[in-house]
Amino acid sequence: MDRIRKALMLVCILALSMSVHAQANRVVEGMLRDTESRPISGATVYLMSATDTLKTSSTNAGFFTFTNVAATKFTIRVSSLGFQAVEKEVEFPEGQKEIRVPSFALAVNANQIEEVVVAGVLTVQVKGDTVEYSTKDLKLRQGAVAEDALKRLQGVEVDKDGNVTAQGENVTRVRINGKDFFGGDVKTATQNLPANIIEKIQVVDDFGDMANITGNKSGDSEKVLNIQIDPKYNKGFMTTLRAGYGTDNTYQATGMWMGMTDKTQVSVLGNLNNINAPLFDFNTSGGGARRRMGGGGRPGGGMFGNPSGITDVGSIGVNIRHDFSEKLKVYGNYSFGRDDNNTFTKSLIEYTLPELKQVENTEDNGNRITTSHRMEANLEWNITDRDYIKLTPQFGYNDVNNNSNTFASTFISDLLDNEQTQKVLTNTNVPRYSISGLYNRKLNDKGRNLFFNFNYDNSATENDYDRVLERMVADPENANTPLREIYEKTLQEVNNKSWNAGTTLSYTEPLSQYGKLELTYDFNKNAYNNKNFQDAFNEDGSSNPDEELNFHYLQDYSFTTHRIGASYMHENEKVKYSLGASVQPSVLEGDASSDDASALINRKNFNFIPIARFEYKFSRQKSLSLNYSGRSNEPSVNQILPYQVSNNRTSTTIGNPDLDPEFRHQMTIRYRGGDFQKGNTFFAFVNGSLTKDRITNFNKSYNEPGLGMIRETRFLNAEDPVYNISSFYHFGNSLKEKTYNLMLMGGVTYNKNLSYISNDPTAEVGEKNVINNYVFMQGLSFRYTPSENLEISPGVRYNYNLSRNQLQTQNNNNVSSITPTLNGSVNITKSTIFGADLSKTFNKGYGPLTSANPFIINTYIEQRFMKDDRATLRLQAYDLLNEQTNISRTVAENYYADTQTNRLGRYFMLMFTFKLQKFSGLPPSDDRGFPGPGGRGPRF
Repeated sequence: MDRIRKALMLVCILALSMSVHAQANRVVEGMLRDTESRPISGATVYLMSATDTLKTSSTNAGFFTFTNVAATKFTIRVSSLGFQAVEKEVEFPEGQKEIRVPSFALAVNANQIEEVVVAGVLTVQVKGDTVEYSTKDLKLRQGAVAEDALKRLQGVEVDKDGNVTAQGENVTRVRINGKDFFGGDVKTATQNLPANIIEKIQVVDDFGDMANITGNKSGDSEKVLNIQIDPKYNKGFMTTLRAGYGTDNTYQATGMWMGMTDKTQVSVLGNLNNINAPLFDFNTSGGGARRRMGGGGRPGGGMFGNPSGITDVGSIGVNIRHDFSEKLKVYGNYSFGRDDNNTFTKSLIEYTLPELKQVENTEDNGNRITTSHRMEANLEWNITDRDYIKLTPQFGYNDVNNNSNTFASTFISDLLDNEQTQKVLTNTNVPRYSISGLYNRKLNDKGRNLFFNFNYDNSATENDYDRVLERMVADPENANTPLREIYEKTLQEVNNKSWNAGTTLSYTEPLSQYGKLELTYDFNKNAYNNKNFQDAFNEDGSSNPDEELNFHYLQDYSFTTHRIGASYMHENEKVKYSLGASVQPSVLEGDASSDDASALINRKNFNFIPIARFEYKFSRQKSLSLNYSGRSNEPSVNQILPYQVSNNRTSTTIGNPDLDPEFRHQMTIRYRGGDFQKGNTFFAFVNGSLTKDRITNFNKSYNEPGLGMIRETRFLNAEDPVYNISSFYHFGNSLKEKTYNLMLMGGVTYNKNLSYISNDPTAEVGEKNVINNYVFMQGLSFRYTPSENLEISPGVRYNYNLSRNQLQTQNNNNVSSITPTLNGSVNITKSTIFGADLSKTFNKGYGPLTSANPFIINTYIEQRFMKDDRATLRLQAYDLLNEQTNISRTVAENYYADTQTNRLGRYFMLMFTFKLQKFSGLPPSDDRGFPGPGGRGPRF
């Protein structure tokens, strides 16, 4: 009996424990909104009972979820900076395991206002690294696109070429509803998306998918635009067709169709024109699931033309997004383009030499035909509430045919040294493909997390060069001696293959309510296999045995880094910071060979990298952040070759296999503030970088009888650190229901760089030359917008560029420009619109290259007709006075260059546009803001 009694007791205990476990597996869900029914993201939510103390955060949509809840009765407490804390008692209905708590409505804390809406004043929210603008109160004319809306946002600028800057930094990517649109191509979205369907525009300091998922930020951020579409436009379609023809045989034909349902979005865009208006930027690709090393801006077309040359453009693309469910989403795009560009360039280059003045004048006439393909797909899968996967395959292909003719003359101390004519035919093929992915696993509800990502990229470049150089050399000892003729013909074949692979592993462990520990490991490898063969020929077609012109180079090397780090992160409603350190060993290894030389490359390096990030929120409107990052950069191919590489006998490069990788430390300080209640905004940043072991040039220039001036480039690790400091600020003020808008912005940049210079052909170490470059910019603009029917915007911008050269006082120079502008538009009648864009530039300091101070006048008049103004006829004029110029200054380690290129000249064009749209739930006449003919090409 005793055994039976014990067995029965054991069965009862097991049954009771199983029942308790089954009952404990409860789920609690809820949503957070403000008093205007807008979701609140990032709020802290606690679930507290006698048996539970759980914590989570609300998602971007305002949702929160607790799993494995044991108690049947508990308290939920919600807190978020800028809102009053809320508590609610909740109890599970008997027998129920899942419960959805009624939405919490959080009231704004009057002492920490995030946003205040005053009649006509733009609604602005600051959410950590995001500044969010509501577009509902913008006074936009019918037919406006996203770019027009951006121009009305404080702290955002759009130049005449369509490039977007926000808070002084270039915007590098655009997303729609959080997903890349045509690979994140900025102008494709901003110049084609109708403004009236936009609900919000967010400017985000994006640190990549890892930071977005885990909240752990490291490295440098990039500026990203996220455009949120108004949900009422999620069902329907819109289409725009445009055709125009003008003087000098200018033409434009564009089309767009966009269809949307609750789960699917399809966009098709096509473009054909010869007014320098590309539709896609094939130099960019989507972000993928792992951030690669490197970066850069996004060149492309603009209002009336690309900055350089004249281009015939043809392109077509499709972007697709489909949500199979709330958990599984796919999106991607394919684009094709063909550009035929003709560019004429004039340059004046002054080189830095000890006790010598060397000046080179060049004129280049080139034709470049580029055919491009770009394809990308993305898959995002929330497998469970704890598991998330993203995969991104990408493919691209470029075929480039280039034909250039260059004439150059070189003067030494104002005496002619040589003249040369060079013709180059080039064919380049660049196929590339890649795949990246990530996996994130939430190990518990308290913040324990495991993150993993990877990428693999493969690229191959095949170049074929056909060069003919004809050179006339003067005798420096006797100016009356006839010029000596030199002829060089070379055929060059270059095959460069490279791949990059990397992975990141992150583990996060919560240590307290506000603190957590992160352990990270990062691996990255870049591998290169390069072939460079060149053969020389005489004018009669026979082989030229000159050793300097005949070479066969092979290089096979890689750069590998491992980074292991640990950091402590603390976050509460006011303060967020990360402190820690990582170590990074790196290896540069491989081999290089030529016909008569070879070398092994094996360079090891070790870096200690502090981890530091700090953010303080004074209020919902004001915050200060500091971010430190460090990165190691390997030498390039030519910089490590141990022997001479030259395309001709007067310009050679000799690498240094003993180069160490350089390491860059960077610190960024950002401040965001203002008083949004009064319509004031203020943004400022200071960015500083210091590079240790900077890979710099050792430039030798010397005269060799019979050949003229010889330029030889070698490479060294700089003995002194080099650094850069840049700053920017923007102040904006809106008055009287946003009728008057004043914007003041400016910045200062200082660059310290150095190189080594000599005019002794036998020198092993040159003289150190320190270059100090200062750039100052100041702008002031004013916008008067009493209604959608009238806008006037005067402004002025001042740029000053000053260089100080240690070795040569005559190279201490400066250039400046002052550019007043005036643009605006007015409805003459309800359906007739007149617009103009005027700018006058006063250039100073560019020397003999140009004395032009162009006055540019662009204008148009348009008439809208048919039902709901579906059709528009526009007459537009570009550069009425035909004074367009394009000049720039480049300051490098051993020279400065002024460059002028041709641009699109004066033309007149008559353009017809037809649009059609239909969205469910909206009357057919409600097409305000649908794209009409814009002031640029392909703009819908």
